[in-house]
Amino acid sequence: MSADTPYPSLFQPFTLAGRPLKNRIVHAAMNTHMADNTKVTAALIQYHINRARGGAAMIVTEPISMAHHQNVYYRSRGYNDDNLDLLKRWADGVESQDCRLLGQLQDPGRGRHNTGLVADAISASALPDDLSWTMPRALQAAELHAMVDDFTQSVQRLQRCGFSGVEISAGHGHLFHQFLSPWMNRREDDYGGDVEGRTHFLRELVSSLRSACGKGFIIGLKLPGDDYAKGGVDPAEAAKIAARVTQSKEVDYVNFVQGTHGLALEWHLPDAHGPKIPYLDLFRGLRKAINNVPLLALGRITDPAEAEALIKAGDAELVGLGRALLADPAWPLKAQQKREKEIRYCTWCNLCWDAINTHLAEMKCVNNPSVAKPDETDRWPARASSDKRVVIVGAGVAGLEAAWNAAARGHDVTLFGRSAEAGGKTRLHAQLPGSAPLSAVYEYQMVAAKKAGVKFVPGANVTAAQILALKPQSVILAAGSRMLPPQWLPVAVVKAGNVPDLRSAIAALLCAPKKQKGSAVIFDMDHTEATYASAELLRTLFDRVFIITPRETIAEATAIVTHQGIVRRMREQRIQVVPLSEPRVDAGWNGGRLEYADMITGEAGAIDDVAFFAYSTPRTPNDELAAPLRAAGIEVRVIGDCRAPRGLMIATAEGHAAGNAV
Repeated sequence: MSADTPYPSLFQPFTLAGRPLKNRIVHAAMNTHMADNTKVTAALIQYHINRARGGAAMIVTEPISMAHHQNVYYRSRGYNDDNLDLLKRWADGVESQDCRLLGQLQDPGRGRHNTGLVADAISASALPDDLSWTMPRALQAAELHAMVDDFTQSVQRLQRCGFSGVEISAGHGHLFHQFLSPWMNRREDDYGGDVEGRTHFLRELVSSLRSACGKGFIIGLKLPGDDYAKGGVDPAEAAKIAARVTQSKEVDYVNFVQGTHGLALEWHLPDAHGPKIPYLDLFRGLRKAINNVPLLALGRITDPAEAEALIKAGDAELVGLGRALLADPAWPLKAQQKREKEIRYCTWCNLCWDAINTHLAEMKCVNNPSVAKPDETDRWPARASSDKRVVIVGAGVAGLEAAWNAAARGHDVTLFGRSAEAGGKTRLHAQLPGSAPLSAVYEYQMVAAKKAGVKFVPGANVTAAQILALKPQSVILAAGSRMLPPQWLPVAVVKAGNVPDLRSAIAALLCAPKKQKGSAVIFDMDHTEATYASAELLRTLFDRVFIITPRETIAEATAIVTHQGIVRRMREQRIQVVPLSEPRVDAGWNGGRLEYADMITGEAGAIDDVAFFAYSTPRTPNDELAAPLRAAGIEVRVIGDCRAPRGLMIATAEGHAAGNAV
């Protein structure tokens, strides 16, 4: 440890089960979907090596299939020797960086992260899953004994392959949680009833692992702290459970999580609409229940100062970072070297969760387009074989990502931005409720662009002639997109500006926000986060807010964890949703009473005293410069929304690719 580190507590060594940790930073378990048909892959190994190189002291993997019924194609198989050599390579790659590697042991039981039924589901009792309403069958005692044997043999296999330990995931509504919860466990045998019975399965497993693997093998335990299920595990019940399962001192560390499968799924991974470190009071209260077992703090821990404060205050012995280390695997290294401004901070947008759970795709990050690449850790691009003069149009996140990468490779880069400040529509979004961390994307890009020598020309509505005058060898167009007026809106109203697009209307409001009488109305054909963050802003300024949408509900373009939070906040703030409807506006409409009609029945409705009305709709690319530039023989790349309006994840990815291709 450096003597002058600004975070002496965070970088103080520690020991678990006799195994040394160089600091207190732990990579928390996250699904990557990088396994290929149950096989450990080079990408999966590289992902974890990158975080070890970045300075993490310990890494907990995603769940590994450790029982024969867990034949999940996107998870690595550990219950037989199929992956033996690859598991060894995985462990060697991480442990060689002075980083302990722990495999996670987990079973979803009846739980599911999306709607839709689970085939052949199992649980403590034959009770439906609170989210998907899957009906499981209750496991028999003999099956539980066999499962413990399966898990133990698989963990021993990991130990032989060089893993330093294992973490049992007994929270988040998964199988072990289903046994621990009085809401989910109605058994009348030795595995149900009081805390003694409901913890029996988990305690049996812990004791089996300790007996089989010895004292020098780390066993961690993730427990429910508050699952927000009526009759489930609240903090008082969590304290009883934690006290009982740590009583034997066979566990080396404990961490607490929130939520379960149901309306509380959103609490699995807190976003920016709540406080930082939202579990803090919870694990402070539960800490005294764990029999002096070390505590691993979890949940939206953002920057090194927050992590340092937790350790220094004695709130925890270890700090778990999941999404933060996805966004920047070199977070620990940069913190220790006083390079905090160079950290690519997590935005807490949960689009990574959306990628793996909704789309069943590999792990991705809006602020890290290099996930699992060999050069990911503390990356700075290699110089190009020859220098070019490059012009980039558009200073949003796609253009900025392209600009700094191209300049870092030695190119002469000029970046034209329409606004005075860089960041584009993401800067606008970051000014809305619950969205401030989005600024981390363009703030990092601006730091990198300045370091790389990008020439930024702000406030420029640049023309093809101006671009050609610079004699570029390559042009990257990242000029974004604009919302299309809905077809029901008369042309005269559009031209008069009486009904603007939501982006323009919100930008104007933010320039001079003030309380106003009357109703604010959004017509929603967007269904992404910025529309509902705009509605929350409007709720602070207007008497009433309405969202009219032609869909059955709102937020259909978001992941379920995000959707749940949006729906909850709309209801809490009394923002009224009018589904399956379209406004009826005549050519002379200029505010006041807004009529609408149900799209199925035709039934009419109206909103009075409308003082604000804007539409949030599909967008069309601002790609007008592409044709004249190509006609002039210029190499043109069109990226981000300028290519086809999509989301932030694709914008940074395409900017990254373009900047490294020129």
